[in-house]
Amino acid sequence: MGWISLVLVLDSDGGLWLQRGLGALTWCLLVGVLVRESALVRTQTLVVIAFATAVEYACSPLLEVYTYRFDNVPAYVPPGHGLVYLAALAVGRSAWVRGHLRGCTAAVLVVGGAYALWGLTWAARPDVLGAFWFGCLVGFLLWGPSRPLYVGAFVVVTYLELMGTGLGTWTWQPYDPTGLVAMGNPPSGAAGGYGWFDLAALAAAPALLTRWRRLRQVLLEPRRR
Repeated sequence: MGWISLVLVLDSDGGLWLQRGLGALTWCLLVGVLVRESALVRTQTLVVIAFATAVEYACSPLLEVYTYRFDNVPAYVPPGHGLVYLAALAVGRSAWVRGHLRGCTAAVLVVGGAYALWGLTWAARPDVLGAFWFGCLVGFLLWGPSRPLYVGAFVVVTYLELMGTGLGTWTWQPYDPTGLVAMGNPPSGAAGGYGWFDLAALAAAPALLTRWRRLRQVLLEPRRR
């Protein structure tokens, strides 16, 4: 989280080559962190990166749902999504959160609900998308495969969205491409939107890891013979 925060601050007033350098360093940091994680977590992180990067290129340069300063996807964003996932995972699996999971879940629902209500009623820009995404977050918290992860995602994603838009690193448009759905800058329930990346990781990673191990076993079998 400290590194991502530093990257956003540096990029807010830097040039394109600085972005690229920050991207290279972010990849190095991500690899260094993943070395210490289990194979399952590494696979989950790769799924998040792949899914989130595809969404980034579709929503930013193509559809312009939100835009970055240079109208691109900064080089640090793909590995940054990996670090965001790991940060949310770290928060969720901390002893304190697991020991107070019911209270943490209630706090996320209350704070997130108040934020979404503010976006719908009192914000300078109406935020329908944020309220919808908060509904997604509620679903993830109540019925998702990992409640601690979604508690962590709310903390991490909400913080980064407020920081990134506050610094002007990226800006959300007032409406979606159809012109029908109003959006805040940032949408209040952004963590609920991000939760779909987490769901993809939790759902797909075990099967992908099993297939990889089987493929590796098949490839190594001739060498053993």
